Amino acid sequence: QVQLVESGGGLVQPGGSLRLSCTASGFILDYYYIAWFRQAPGKEREGVSCISSTDRLTYYVDSVKGRFAISMDNAKNTVYLQMNSLKPEDTAVYYCAAGPAFARRCDVLPGSYGSWGQGTQVTVSS
Repeated sequence: QVQLVESGGGLVQPGGSLRLSCTASGFILDYYYIAWFRQAPGKEREGVSCISSTDRLTYYVDSVKGRFAISMDNAKNTVYLQMNSLKPEDTAVYYCAAGPAFARRCDVLPGSYGSWGQGTQVTVSS
């Protein structure tokens, strides 16, 4: 059974930092894309970032570029999302997702990913 489990969410003040973790079990992350999505109450799910396990190419949406960083630890079968300079608009449930690496560069289209974690809550508030 393929499982993705997120952790690391919590409450942080504006300008603070959090590191989210996504650990995979049931499969090896090699030759996969791993992505982070987020969803705030009443809003559509939004892509945030992704990474290719084959060449480590990364992608970030403009709203998080320069503030967030995605990375992968193959030995731990884990992908991280380091979030710095957090803003209240970053408040959401964050989900990790995995999909086959059919192309060279990953994307943050939900349809590209078939395995999803249950999410971890990130709240940015003073």
